[in-house]
Amino acid sequence: MENENKSFLVKKIIILILTLVGFITTVKLAIIYYNSNFNPYALPSFCSVNEFIDCDGIAKTNESQFFGVPLAYWGLFLYSFITMLLFAPKLKNFKLLRFLEVFKNPLEYIASLGIISFAISVTLLCVSLFEIKKLCVLCAFTYILNFLIALVALDYKNGGVIKAFKTSVVDMIDGLKIKKYLVAFIVVMLAAAGFLTYTSLSYVFTPQVKANNEYKEFVTAKHNKYAVSGNLLGDSDAKVVIYAYTDYRCNICRVYNIMIHKVVKELKNIRIVHRNLPLDTECNKYLVQPFHVGSCMMARYAAAAEKQNKFWDINSLFFEKQPNTEEEILEIAKSLNLDIEKLKKDANSEEVKQRILSDIDEATSRGIAGTPSTVIGSNVYVGIRQYDEFKRMFMEAGAEKR
Repeated sequence: MENENKSFLVKKIIILILTLVGFITTVKLAIIYYNSNFNPYALPSFCSVNEFIDCDGIAKTNESQFFGVPLAYWGLFLYSFITMLLFAPKLKNFKLLRFLEVFKNPLEYIASLGIISFAISVTLLCVSLFEIKKLCVLCAFTYILNFLIALVALDYKNGGVIKAFKTSVVDMIDGLKIKKYLVAFIVVMLAAAGFLTYTSLSYVFTPQVKANNEYKEFVTAKHNKYAVSGNLLGDSDAKVVIYAYTDYRCNICRVYNIMIHKVVKELKNIRIVHRNLPLDTECNKYLVQPFHVGSCMMARYAAAAEKQNKFWDINSLFFEKQPNTEEEILEIAKSLNLDIEKLKKDANSEEVKQRILSDIDEATSRGIAGTPSTVIGSNVYVGIRQYDEFKRMFMEAGAEKR
C-alpha cells in the first residue's frame, strides 16, 4: 500500500511538472497568436525561422482555431483542468469547487484527456505538414507533452487505456445521476454552446478567419464574374481616381483584379486606371535577373487591345488563362473578336513599348517595386488588402455606396 501511495505521488508530481511546462508553452503560443493577428507592429517570433518552421504563419491560418477559439486557448483550458484534477481531493472541500467530488479517479480522467488530446494533436500535425505545409515547433512540443501526460497517468497493471476510458465514463454517469450536477452540467453545456456560437459568428478571437474567408471568394474564383467590357472601370466622371499597378504573372494580382472589379460594382464616384508593372527583364530595366517571364508581352498586347476598346476584357482573360506564347495570346484575342492584324501591329509598335516603359518608370518614381500596388492620391499601398479594407480606403477617399 505504501509503495502504491508513493507511486501515485510520483505520478502526480511528474504530471504536474509536464502540465506546468505545457501551460507555459501555450501561454507563449497565445502571445504569438495575438501578435500575429492583432498586433501589426509585432516582430516575428523566435520560432518563425523559415518558410517551413513558421509558428507565426500557422497562427494566421483558419486551422489555428476551433469554433472561433484559438487552439492555444483550448490548450490553456486543458492544462488548467488537468491541474485542477490533480488537486481535486483537496479542492472539492471548497464550496465553489464541490463539483470536483464527481471526479473520483482523477488519474483516469487525466489519462483519458491525454490520449484524446494526443489523438487530436496527431490530426493537427498532419494538417500542418500536408495541408498548410508549415510546422509550429511549440505546437509539436505540446503534442509530445500530451502524450507523456497520458503515458504517466495510465494504470498499466489494471487495464491501461480501456480502464481509463471506462472508469471516466462510469464516474461521469454516476455524477450526472445527482440532480444538482445534472442541472449544472446542462447549464454549463448550454453556456458553452452559446459562447462557441458567438465566437464562431463574431470572429472576435479570429480576425484572420474572417479575412481568409473573404479572400476565399476571390482566390477560388476561376472566372471574374464582375468583369467589365471596354476601357472604363468605374464612372467616367468620377472624382476619385485610383491607379492600380499589376503584373500578369503575379498570382495575387489575379485576386486583386477581381477585387477592384467588385469594388466598382458596389461603389460610385470612383474610376480605376490600370498601370503596367511587368516584373520581366524583357521590358523592365530595373530588374537584374529574369522573374515573371512573359508579363511584358502580355502587357504590350493588353495596351494594344485598349486601342480597340477591349482593355479590361483581355486584362481579366490574361489573369485567368495565363498564356505562355504569342499564339496563345492571339487565341484569346480572337475570342474577343479583336482585329488580330491591328492588334499585332500595335503590340509591337514603339508607341506601345514606350507606354509600358513609361508605366514602369512612373512606378519606380513612386517607390513601387512590387505588385499589386494601389495609388490613392499621394498614398501608395503595396500588396493586397482585405476586401472590406479596400472599400473603406476608397470610401475615405470620396467614393460612395451605389
